[in-house]
Amino acid sequence: MKLVCSQSELNSALQLVSRAVAVRPTHPVLANVLLTADAGTGKLSLTGFDLNLGIQTSINASIETSGAITLPSKLFGEIISKLSIDSPITLAVDENISQVHLSSKNSTYQVRSMSAEDFPELPIVENSVSLKVNALNFANALKSTLFASSADEAKQVLTGVNLNFKGTSLKAAATDGHRLAVLKLDDVISIANDNKNDFNDSIELTLPSKSLRELEKFLSNCNSTTEINFFYDQGQVVFISSDQIVTTRTLDGSYPNYNQLIPDDFSHELELDRKNFISALERITVLAEQHNNVVKIATNKESQILSISADAQDLGSGSESIPIKYLDDDVQIAFNSKYLLEGLKIIQTDSILLKFNAPTTPAIFTPSNKDLNFIYLVMPVQIRS
Repeated sequence: MKLVCSQSELNSALQLVSRAVAVRPTHPVLANVLLTADAGTGKLSLTGFDLNLGIQTSINASIETSGAITLPSKLFGEIISKLSIDSPITLAVDENISQVHLSSKNSTYQVRSMSAEDFPELPIVENSVSLKVNALNFANALKSTLFASSADEAKQVLTGVNLNFKGTSLKAAATDGHRLAVLKLDDVISIANDNKNDFNDSIELTLPSKSLRELEKFLSNCNSTTEINFFYDQGQVVFISSDQIVTTRTLDGSYPNYNQLIPDDFSHELELDRKNFISALERITVLAEQHNNVVKIATNKESQILSISADAQDLGSGSESIPIKYLDDDVQIAFNSKYLLEGLKIIQTDSILLKFNAPTTPAIFTPSNKDLNFIYLVMPVQIRS
């Protein structure tokens, strides 16, 4: 294998695929990236795969001899990143001693390689359900829910995002048991299979948050018209967009029926400015994070003011006030300030609604624009009077 390629393009591709390289590999080759050169297409393909998450991308290259080889991801990536951006990189494989020669301007390096035959193949999903999803809409669905997934591996299925595809709609949800984020998007899916003209069946699956975070990163860079191909079959999902492929396994287990957690009616509803609320919370959280992150909010119907307070025991206390629109009986409720801030920063509208029934029952935050189908549910913190 011998080729010449751009330093900047190779460096960018390596940074992308290295996200799927195993941190603690069960086999030495899983710490490597796979390089496959095709003289016929003039493409150099790079692949990282930790057996759960796989990322593949390709760049243009002047290929003299086709071939495939694997190289240590960390070492290879660090060398390429420091080579001159003004000079192309020549890469040549010496198969007799399992070594790759790299040269650029005044730099020459040799890196030990491993056979491409030892590298696991990315899963291929044949006879699968095939859909097309708008890239930016899908990225928005992931960004709006990923933050609420659990980081506790013991919770298994809660460490992912639940995706439900039905007709042309996509519904994404994530929960860690303390809060829940749900976003529904209509008219974002088209059916890729010719035999799926009347696609009304629901496809529900839960994908690992780690995989979806990497997917969301590169989808966010797509333009507004880009569509990604989505293939699903027997516990395996493949996303394809132009020269990039992301593959991931689904999480086993049934996702909780989160719809039953969302109340149909509420006895308390207030409208407030999202940015004002976030600013006040960020200031009061300086105290709240000194003692269990709890903030109390209390309504004042007469003055149309919401009071936000925190007490850090022997360290101090503080309060903030912001204007609201509120017509119900006055009430006090407490929340984890970290949960509030993470969810509020996802909502994009200036005006939001806070709805709840009692200080001990689920509360939800939604955009005041009812056309935006986003719900952020947070369980209050019980406080003693």
